[in-house]
Amino acid sequence: MAIDNCHYSFKQLAESVLPKHYKELELAMLSATKAEILVGHKSVTKKLLQALDRRGDFPGCYVFIHREKPEYVGISRSVLKRLVQHLNYDSHYSASLVYRMATEDYPHEMKREQAMRDEQFKAAFLSAQDRLRKMTVAWVEIQNDLELYLFEVFTAMRLNTETWNTFRTH
Repeated sequence: MAIDNCHYSFKQLAESVLPKHYKELELAMLSATKAEILVGHKSVTKKLLQALDRRGDFPGCYVFIHREKPEYVGISRSVLKRLVQHLNYDSHYSASLVYRMATEDYPHEMKREQAMRDEQFKAAFLSAQDRLRKMTVAWVEIQNDLELYLFEVFTAMRLNTETWNTFRTH
C-alpha cells in the first residue's frame, strides 16, 4: 500500500518527481514575490489573493530569499496562510522562524512564553520579523503529503539553508 497515497517508488521520487518540483521552484525563485506584499494581513483575503494572482491557498513548499541567497525552506498545506503567519504574527507558535532568528540575535535561557514577554527579546523578535519582511519568497505547489515532506528536506539540503532549517524532532 502506498504511503499517503503516493504511488511513486523511492527511485521515481528521487530521480524524477523531486527534481521536477525543484526545477519549478528554481523558476519561481527567478521571479520571487516581495514578502512585504503579505505584510498587514491576518488571513488570506480576496484582496491578497488578487495581489498574488491566485485563486486560493494551496499546499506546497516555499523559500525565503535574502539578496538572492535562499535562507529558509518551509512547507505547509496552506502556503499563503503560513507566510502570513511568519510575517504578521507575534506568537512564537505562529512565527517560529522569527522566534529562532530572534533567539540568535538575543540568546537567552528563558522559556518561550517568558521570552515573548521580555521587552528586549520582543524587540529582537520584531527586528527579526522586519528582516524577514524585507526578503522575497518563492513557492511551488505540491499536492501529495509524502512528496511535500520529502521535498522540504531535499530542497533545504540542495539550497544549503542550514542556518534556519532544522529537522530535529521534539
